[in-house]
This record gives sequence, structure tokens and C-alpha cells, in this order.
Amino acid sequence: MKLLIVFALAVAAASATPVYEKTAFIEDLPESPVLGGRITNGDYAWDGLVPYQAGLLLSKNSGNYWCGGSLIGSNWVLTAAHCTDGAHTITVYLGSVVRSNGNQYATTIHSNDIHQHPNYNSNTLDNDVTLLWIHSVSFSGNIQAIRLPSFNQYSNYEGQWATASGWGGTSGNNQDHLQYVTVQVISNSECASVYGSSTVTDNTICVSTNGGRSTCGGDSGGPLAVDNNQVLIGVTSFVAAAGCTAGLPSGFQRVSRHLDWIRGVTGIAYY
Repeated sequence: MKLLIVFALAVAAASATPVYEKTAFIEDLPESPVLGGRITNGDYAWDGLVPYQAGLLLSKNSGNYWCGGSLIGSNWVLTAAHCTDGAHTITVYLGSVVRSNGNQYATTIHSNDIHQHPNYNSNTLDNDVTLLWIHSVSFSGNIQAIRLPSFNQYSNYEGQWATASGWGGTSGNNQDHLQYVTVQVISNSECASVYGSSTVTDNTICVSTNGGRSTCGGDSGGPLAVDNNQVLIGVTSFVAAAGCTAGLPSGFQRVSRHLDWIRGVTGIAYY
């Protein structure tokens, strides 16, 4: 039997320590008693709610890991660099809210298809983004690309409500259903007061996790979307070391800061 273990790795020292969490497939070990390993205090997603959501199974020399991603074109998925760092193969799943079965699309890619940001900093998680080239996927009601922010219309999104989603690192037949949570974007200054300016840069976007509604282990790389889930503004990056339900901000990479790089790699842009 395969169970899921959540590991937290500290990446910076500030008044609160942000962490990113990887979910490894480990044989015959008990599940972590500390973290539930999934979107916390969220709701079950239904087919078509977030049709851009991708699931990623990453193979590394250290084991297999689960992350999320966002379909941004028929051949491209955007995810987090801390997920892909060291990965040699990645299986990409699209089209189902159930992780264990029913996926309408699955493909396995290799290192040449993994385009990690050249300035990714594993210590601060700055530039924590990677693009994955996949074999072309046909769009349907359950598989759709999400728009990127426009080059011509910048917003910091402060105060807006956004949707984060992911499977996280759950185990058990009744815990592999995609979950989502609605969270409010906060200012970078408020977020930096918790984590420090070395972690919260112009490339960061943060959300409030009031009531313990948050992303968690295994959600890394997944989407943060606004405008009725039509525009991708964030890539899930870090949570507080105190735990996903601690009520401290969650951090994402700000997609609008990476539009030039995305356009250069993929040719995808909105004006």
C-alpha cells in the first residue's frame, strides 16, 4: 500500500518562516500526523470549475513527488520551479477532478521539455516558476487553458478574491478529489511584515488565510485565479512553517512579473 508523507523544508528565516512542501510516495509508512497535506478548509471542486488545473507526478532521484500546475496553452503548463528542480520525468494529468482515475489526458515528458526559470533561487523561492512543454491537448468542457494577465493592464490585485485549487498530498480513496478555496489577496507590505522582504519581493503575491483556508503540501505549483477563474495571477509557492491552518499568509509567484519570460519561451501573450 502506498501512503503519502508530507515533508516541510524551510527556505528562509524571518519573523515567520515560509516553507514549501513536497509530497512523496513512500511504501508502508504512517501518514504525517501534523499536516493533512491538502487545501485546508476548502470545498470539493466539480467537473469544469477549474478546467485549467493540472496534476503533476514528478520523478526525481530522491523519489516521486506530487504538485499542481496550470494549463496556459494547448502545449504548455505553468508550475513551480521548486517542484521541477531535479526532476527527470514528469507525468502531466488533465481533465478530471479525481486524481486516481478518470483523467481525460495524461502524458509523460522528460528533462528537455522542462523549462525552469533561469533565475530561480531555491533559498528565497524567487522566480519560482517552470514551464512544461506537453504534447498537444484538445480542449473540452473539462480541459481549458486559462488566460494570463494582460501586458497592457497591470493590477496588483490587492483586495480581490481569488481561487486556489489542488489535490495536495492526501491519501485514501475519499481524499483524492480536487479541492478549491476562495482567498483574498493582500498587500506585499502586509505579507513582508510576516516573512521579510528577502522572501516577499515584487515577484510575490500573497493571500490571507483567515479561518485556516489555505493551500498546503502537494498544492505547490497550482493556480491562483481571479475574474471568475478566467485569469491566472499566481503560482502556489510557500506557506508558513507554523502550518497551513495557522492563519498566516500563503505566498505565490506573481504571474504578471513573468509575462516576458513566458512569452519568450512559449509565444503566449495577451494584450
